[in-house]
Amino acid sequence: MITVKPFCALRPAKELASQCAALPYDVMSSDEAREMVKGNPYSFLHIDKAEIDLDKNIDIYDERVYAKAAENLKKFEKDGVYVNDTEKKYYFYRQIMDGRAQTGIVGCASIDDYLENRIKKHEFTRADKEIDRIKHVDICSAHTGPIFLAYKESVALDAIISKQTEKAPIYDFTAEDGVRHTVWSTDGEETDKAIEQAFSALDALYIADGHHRAASAVKVGVKRRKENPTYDGTEEFNFFLSVIFPANSLKILDYNRLLKDLNGYSTQAFLKAVSEKVGAIEEYKGNGPCRPDKKHSFGMYLDGKWYLVRFHDALCNAKDPVDCLDCAILQKNLLSQILGIEDPRSDKRIDFAGGIRGLEYLEQRCNHDMKMAISMYPTSLEELMAVADSGAVMPPKSTWFEPKLRSGLLIHKI
Repeated sequence: MITVKPFCALRPAKELASQCAALPYDVMSSDEAREMVKGNPYSFLHIDKAEIDLDKNIDIYDERVYAKAAENLKKFEKDGVYVNDTEKKYYFYRQIMDGRAQTGIVGCASIDDYLENRIKKHEFTRADKEIDRIKHVDICSAHTGPIFLAYKESVALDAIISKQTEKAPIYDFTAEDGVRHTVWSTDGEETDKAIEQAFSALDALYIADGHHRAASAVKVGVKRRKENPTYDGTEEFNFFLSVIFPANSLKILDYNRLLKDLNGYSTQAFLKAVSEKVGAIEEYKGNGPCRPDKKHSFGMYLDGKWYLVRFHDALCNAKDPVDCLDCAILQKNLLSQILGIEDPRSDKRIDFAGGIRGLEYLEQRCNHDMKMAISMYPTSLEELMAVADSGAVMPPKSTWFEPKLRSGLLIHKI
């Protein structure tokens, strides 16, 4: 049984929503964020990356950064940039990118569901990134960035989303990257109860994106439980801000690889090793870069040429949900055995590029600072959920979700 609660959102004044909404804090550098906010004093980056309002040389983990974030949030509220809803409700958040729409329910998921693995993970988290967001959440006393969750199937929730998004939205704008963002709120207690009941009928939710934000929010909740030993479970710190989508509406993009060298192989020797140990190679005859057309295949750009590689059948028979992933097969049989890259998290000879950058970006990098690029076939939601159901984790850089959820549209105060 899953618990998702309505909440009183802190949200932008309607006329400022498009200026407030910002990309997640972790998809840009501090310098990029400084450029993004030029001419926009209302950008939520003033809260999510508050170092942009301090000396340029300050460490982004300095305590003053978190204090500045809390100060900026209070000022936005005091100045009327943000207003508090006075009644608890659910919200609906639709994004349209390249003609494809995805609509999720915004509510507060339970930290107990997370701790007891009813909210399922597929990724390891890093301690330093957790500590950063723990401090940010705790000092701001708010969840500023929503967690991107998915559910397998719910006719009831799908029907509610369809009906509630027929009415007038509270926000509707198109961001500078062309993605349209629309937000609605529920229309009364009856709808709220129906949503809560529909979630309670589910066995699990799945983290699509935002593992560090989720882990940090939960740890702040556990910390506050210890600080408030008489808590009864209804306090806001027992829940964390989430946008929860039907899985069948989501799209995972490719997450591609870039390699510095061939580990001492000549081009011909490398191609021979790949052909023998990894898969059948053919020179790609299509127009433009090679985008693999099905699972168990990948494109390879080397010395100005694209190749299509299809894994040998013997490599694709694993029953384990992790071992049968293309990125896992590639890591074991090509990156590790041929190129000697054992830990892609730390090896400086490999880099990664989310599919949003396009395959031409891979060519550009190979013409500049890399030797070879690999274009992947995207991991599916079904594969992600199978890994999460098994209690395992995905290999590094397995999934890239687009569009990204904007921060600063709906904030959950704890």
